[in-house]
Amino acid sequence: MLFGSISYLNLLPFQVFLKRHIKSNAQQMSLRYNKAVPSRINKAFKRKEVNAAFISSVTSARFKCTNLGIIADKKVYSVLLLKGKNQPDPASETSNKLAHLLGLQGKVLIGDAALKYYLDGGKAIDLAQAWYEKTGLPFVFARLCYNKHEIHIQKLARTFGKQNIKIPQYILKGEAKKRGISPKQLTWYLEHISYTMNWKAKRSLKLFLTQNRHCSSNRSVL
Repeated sequence: MLFGSISYLNLLPFQVFLKRHIKSNAQQMSLRYNKAVPSRINKAFKRKEVNAAFISSVTSARFKCTNLGIIADKKVYSVLLLKGKNQPDPASETSNKLAHLLGLQGKVLIGDAALKYYLDGGKAIDLAQAWYEKTGLPFVFARLCYNKHEIHIQKLARTFGKQNIKIPQYILKGEAKKRGISPKQLTWYLEHISYTMNWKAKRSLKLFLTQNRHCSSNRSVL
């Protein structure tokens, strides 16, 4: 089974969990090989080069998905809109759509680079917060979906959802050092991310996908 894994800190708890559940060295190598930014993971999943992955929520409606997502209630600190001319982030699909639906203009910056920008004192609009201010709902940036091994993936998702994953200090220190932040900052950031979709998250996702369909339909008519 091949997993596509987003190479951002927001999925670190799931990556730690997954490695504990992968038994063969071949699978471990495959997991590392398939780490990439969200837009590339989306393409790999659509081409069935991976069997399961956290894919952008804007494309997830067409696929079979679990009850896991990458969810932010109010601020997320790693999906930002900077002042300036409109410039989508090539690594993103959902965040670019979110900025458009919110009627906001500027440069979209996501992932670890956005988190570092914020922690270094950079000023920007937090797109998860902007969505919350408009809807009163959390925002779902990605969902764990699959195109094969349904029983196993669903079981894996339920198991992860029930656990409180503790990340070993050596992993925290190593991942923080790679991004130029402290382990304390990394731990603080992860406190703002949740993974199991409750009714609010499901309602928010439905609203986002509906608004995106209407927007796309209106553009096709014009």
